[in-house]
Amino acid sequence: MILTADRVSVRYPGSHVSAIDGVSLSLARGELVAVVGPNGSGKTSLLNALLGVVPLSAGNTRVNGRLIDEWRRADLARVVGVVTQREEPVFSLTVRDTVLLGRYPHLGPLAPPRPRDWAAVDRAMQQADVASLATRRIDTLSGGEWQRTRVARALAQEPEALVLDEPTITLDVRHEMEVFELIRGLVAGGLGALVVTHHLNLAARYADRMLLLERGNVAAEGRPSSVLTEAVVTRVFGWPVAVTPWSDGSPQVVPLRPGDPR
Repeated sequence: MILTADRVSVRYPGSHVSAIDGVSLSLARGELVAVVGPNGSGKTSLLNALLGVVPLSAGNTRVNGRLIDEWRRADLARVVGVVTQREEPVFSLTVRDTVLLGRYPHLGPLAPPRPRDWAAVDRAMQQADVASLATRRIDTLSGGEWQRTRVARALAQEPEALVLDEPTITLDVRHEMEVFELIRGLVAGGLGALVVTHHLNLAARYADRMLLLERGNVAAEGRPSSVLTEAVVTRVFGWPVAVTPWSDGSPQVVPLRPGDPR
């Protein structure tokens, strides 16, 4: 396993309840795992725990079998690439120079990029389908182009796994689908991917496994068809739903209006 969380709990200072409480999770190569749940259910806290960003009140997390606290951040970045939920461009860099930032874990302080670093950048841009944008300034990109550029920057780290927090949160339908297709293709190539998303239906269609959180606890986990049942989704989200299978067998959730037949 690349990433594992073993009965992890996190309680923030001043809080009387845990943000996550006894949650376990694993991610293997060639696997896409989706973490879903209502707002405030602990999804981002779980990611932060996995990456060693927040202290644990119980349990442990490991990367390739080593406790997260034993990793130097630069070494960890060579194994796990992270795409955060939100990021606004600060400097008007080109796409290629932005993707080059992903090579810093492989470079010494102030070291100039080497031919192999530029080769990794070019491969990452090809994988993320932004090679044609290489000379564009990032402040001229669409939302979908910017998100793919951020994925390319993470891929330039040459990681074994990608962790993505709400990667389609501001995107329209086309760009949502493009991002999930991209992630699924990377997983097919052997990468592990852990995706936090509020899109239940996209998660169901693309993920191998799902983890559904409720108030910091695991409400359900496993194959999408075993997680997204009408009873479980209705209870966790506090709203009645119907669940119907898509043509590929994945469950699709339809929120019901009051008075709608079940």
